[in-house]
Amino acid sequence: MKNTIITAIAFVTGLGSLTVANAGNEDRVGSAGASELLINPWARSATWGSAGISSVTGIEATFMNVAGLAMTKKTEVNFVSSNWLTGSGIRMNQAGLAQRVGETSVIGLTFNSMTFGEIPITTVDIPEGGIGTFSPRYFNIGFSYAKEFSNSIYGGLTVKALSESIANVKGSGVCFDAGIRYVTGEKDQIKFGINLKNVGPPMKYSGDGFSYLVTLSNGMQMTTEQRSARFEIPSQVNIGASYDFLFGEQHKLILAGTFTSNSFSKDNWRFGADYTFTAKKATFSGRAGYVYEKGMMSSEVGVRSTAFTGPTAGVSVDLVTGEKGNHIALDYGFLSTNPFGGVHMIGIRFEIN
Repeated sequence: MKNTIITAIAFVTGLGSLTVANAGNEDRVGSAGASELLINPWARSATWGSAGISSVTGIEATFMNVAGLAMTKKTEVNFVSSNWLTGSGIRMNQAGLAQRVGETSVIGLTFNSMTFGEIPITTVDIPEGGIGTFSPRYFNIGFSYAKEFSNSIYGGLTVKALSESIANVKGSGVCFDAGIRYVTGEKDQIKFGINLKNVGPPMKYSGDGFSYLVTLSNGMQMTTEQRSARFEIPSQVNIGASYDFLFGEQHKLILAGTFTSNSFSKDNWRFGADYTFTAKKATFSGRAGYVYEKGMMSSEVGVRSTAFTGPTAGVSVDLVTGEKGNHIALDYGFLSTNPFGGVHMIGIRFEIN
């Protein structure tokens, strides 16, 4: 088992070093596609700055650090709906199921979709529209496996299939995530995590949208198809740590920090705090975070490359029901942006023991 753990850590770290080699290169900003893979769709973990890659548990870990999926007790179902960049007309929905399949193993299944509303169809000859609408759609499906190697070390892997489409053009691809989590301390209050995200082959668009009718000099007509250039998927490496401050049996405060190294955008520093109060039949949580990116507060043209302004916040209410101690929880989160009216996230979770 010791050799397996060492191999897993070396695998993730080695792949991570390949990504870091080109990370944070500002000259590559905007040159990758499928950027929706970088969006954290879960209300709890996103609203403390996505800083808790070393402490996240359950189905939400499939995005943050899949190693945390191994902490699922039995069965968890989670659904989150987000009003993304309020005023833009973008809606994002995320659903996930986690299931323990053995003493040390857990599998997870996730589905994410984004819709952008109805957009008028325009052409060179009819630039004013009035000939119909189309609706771009993004979605991805993920399958995850996580395992507890020991009381201190956890690891996991996620394989994702993704698709982007409009009426007559479509692109699809596949990528994977891998993560390791290490827990130590007298009461397991010290945690470290590292994960590698979105590693896969380049994607390419195809479809009737690349075809057009050409009239030759002899009057004959033929259909010509243009070739689409390939584009890379935005891979990244996250390295983080957290510490649990325990105040008796009812109060817990988690402080976390994470460094995110991006291959096709600026690097991020993430900081977050999560406070939990546990009563007899209910748990109340409040969290806040801050995400820093170079130039994010600049008003100069070409310096700022994100709509997010840094602060994040959220709350949760978790109720215990039934004789088996099942849980039902409601989550709300907010991410501040400029322009637009921020991101509002509402989720519901079920934990079945």
